[in-house]
Amino acid sequence: MTSLIVSILHVINIFFLIYLLVYASYLFFSVVVGAWNLYKTHQMRQIKNELKHQFYFPVSILVPAYNEEVTIVDSVCSLLNLDYRLYEIIVVDDGSTDNTTKALCEHFNMRKTNRPIHKKIACQPEEAIYEAVDTKVKLTLIRKKNGGKGDALNMGINASEFPYFICMDADSMLQKDSLERIVQPVMEDDNIVAVGGMIRVAQCVELEDGEVMSYHLPWNLLTAMQVMEYDRSFLASRILLDQFNSNLIISGAFGLFKKDVAIAAGGYDHDTLGEDMELVIKMHVFCRNNMEKYAIRYEPGAICWSQVPSSLLDMKKQRRRWHLGLFQCLMKYRYIFFRPRYGVMGSLSYLYYLLYELFSPQIELIGLAVTILSGFCGLLNWDFMIRFYLLYTMYSAILTITAFFQRIYTQNLKISTMDIVKSCIICMIENVFFRFFLDFVRATSFVGYRKRKKQWGNITRTKINRE
Repeated sequence: MTSLIVSILHVINIFFLIYLLVYASYLFFSVVVGAWNLYKTHQMRQIKNELKHQFYFPVSILVPAYNEEVTIVDSVCSLLNLDYRLYEIIVVDDGSTDNTTKALCEHFNMRKTNRPIHKKIACQPEEAIYEAVDTKVKLTLIRKKNGGKGDALNMGINASEFPYFICMDADSMLQKDSLERIVQPVMEDDNIVAVGGMIRVAQCVELEDGEVMSYHLPWNLLTAMQVMEYDRSFLASRILLDQFNSNLIISGAFGLFKKDVAIAAGGYDHDTLGEDMELVIKMHVFCRNNMEKYAIRYEPGAICWSQVPSSLLDMKKQRRRWHLGLFQCLMKYRYIFFRPRYGVMGSLSYLYYLLYELFSPQIELIGLAVTILSGFCGLLNWDFMIRFYLLYTMYSAILTITAFFQRIYTQNLKISTMDIVKSCIICMIENVFFRFFLDFVRATSFVGYRKRKKQWGNITRTKINRE
């Protein structure tokens, strides 16, 4: 019996080491590819002036809001300052219990209207529709019965006038050129049905009329660690998977979609916590099942600044929601796994999200526990294991700091010497402690799943840094 336990521990340890090595290799390769792509794009833009098109794709910007009175006015103001000629803004108040609607109506002098909405996608009914009378861009506010973020976005799609729509979070801000950047892939390729933008942490930046005035790492340690995490994740897998038309996620904070394809695919699923990922996979599946030529792209030059949680409680709520949404999407579309019809998207991409996103917290926590147990049982060389983990941590930290400085360089941002020192320290802390905290949060997210599988959880908002 003892020899059997020893053999099991030995096998688990070998699997865990291989798991970490494969992930580290993938991360290294994806960061190198991502950094090189960003560098080439940056150099090309410096060498030649970009072509200023006289033709613009008309775009509808959809902003679902629930209890967002603190940030909603600043978010809409930032959208009104975009450097783009033809777009509209539609805010959908999903039955807020605060003064979200009142704040918008008072600030933008909005008037109630009887505008009809033709519902091509089912959603909860509207309660009131308002339109601004003196804004340079058409601004519409729809207050509806609560149905969740996906349902609110479906209402926005139904009310939109233009052939492309952008989904936005109510606590996010776009840079002045973000809309122009995110439509560029569509202008270059008619087959593109969706484009994802780059999400960065809003607590780092001060914007004035859509221009970055200053950038700094926040002193809040939790927020600063998310800066590192966001820069690494968006630089790594998003750009690499983009080379194979196999991205499964476009962040709900900033994404462009072709409206007729989104409607034909069924729109947003209001029963899924990860409605952003669900729509992207759904569009992949729809286009491949109907043998339509298509592409889903990622545009790292289109920047969206979005607030991240600044407390552990809010962080737990957010990551629990993300992980359950990932689980729901992968289970709903499990039939695409290794089916030839779905190509790299249904094989390598699905496998990556399954092993290194969905199951990673359980694998890493169990692997760490078994490694420690094996050490106490005398089955491991402690000196070797400590050196291995230190090397792995340093390796991950170097990749993280590479991603961070790559974004600083390609955006022409200026940071202080103190921020450089802080970033080097934070990337170490993020890989040693923050990673395992998130593993624990995600591993326990299924506790009470049946009761809370549709709950988003309220997250505290702060005033946006906008001049």
